[in-house]
Amino acid sequence: MSFEVVRRRRHVTSSVGITLSILMLLAAPTPARAAGRARDGKGRLPGGVRSIDGAAGGGLTPWALTGSYASVGQFGASAYLTRLRTQDYGLTGYGVAASFDERIELSLARQDFDTGRTGTALGLPGLRLKQDIFAVKLRIAGDAVLDSDTWMPQIAVGLEHKRLHAGGLAPTLQALGANDRGTDVYLSATKLLLAQGVLLNTTLRATKANQNGLLGFGGTAHDRYELLPEFSVAWLLRRDLAIGAEYRFKPDNLNPSPLGEGLKEDDWKDLFIAWAPGKNLSLTLAWVDLGKIVPAVVDRRQSGAYLSAQVAF
Repeated sequence: MSFEVVRRRRHVTSSVGITLSILMLLAAPTPARAAGRARDGKGRLPGGVRSIDGAAGGGLTPWALTGSYASVGQFGASAYLTRLRTQDYGLTGYGVAASFDERIELSLARQDFDTGRTGTALGLPGLRLKQDIFAVKLRIAGDAVLDSDTWMPQIAVGLEHKRLHAGGLAPTLQALGANDRGTDVYLSATKLLLAQGVLLNTTLRATKANQNGLLGFGGTAHDRYELLPEFSVAWLLRRDLAIGAEYRFKPDNLNPSPLGEGLKEDDWKDLFIAWAPGKNLSLTLAWVDLGKIVPAVVDRRQSGAYLSAQVAF
């Protein structure tokens, strides 16, 4: 996450993916440091890492923050790379983002999902599901730092438009009533408790995405938007190290299906540790539990390691 101080005020520019930078503000600037940051428009610590969908926030869920070193009236940019591996699947994500004026963020991300044993069982060995995500986020109220001594959170609205490239699995998804593109809309509220060194976030997401869009959008069982909550908490251990947890409720559009509960979808959760080894770099390591994915083929929970890195300017 990034913190910016402008016009003798401290501003957060956000972090992501289970980040540090926002909490790093707790290591806090004296008035002289604040003035220095205002002059160069950059904080000392990195902007964290990106969520799996490319938006600033936690690894599984967006926050109401915008991620880069941009301060008031400035542009900023970041790039990230993420790798997730469970017992039977693998996901690689990468992307870029730009923000302006601590108010608006644009991001572009690509996900590459290795279907592993499931693809082989379906007669599609080596199948990879790829998804492009274009996202925009707008801060509409509050300031995470300036309002840290009140109950007012920072609030933002966001949109994530996703397009799936399902390869040989596309006819099956169509038969299940799933579309190959969809748009999530969300509202996030982020509250920074400076004295306690804690960041809290709640996101409400309107979505039709199956497995975050990797199995399409909607289905014959359910083809309407659901409003679902997502939660994050992060705690600063020291100025360059934070730990936290996330929980993301998921829809269940493909259940029931001709496979019974074989396409049932579970909620996601993680525990993470984030470290800022340098000014422009942050790293996040997490244990992630994605529940069962296509239990008709692989009937066990999918948990594993998540590693993400971001450079921010």
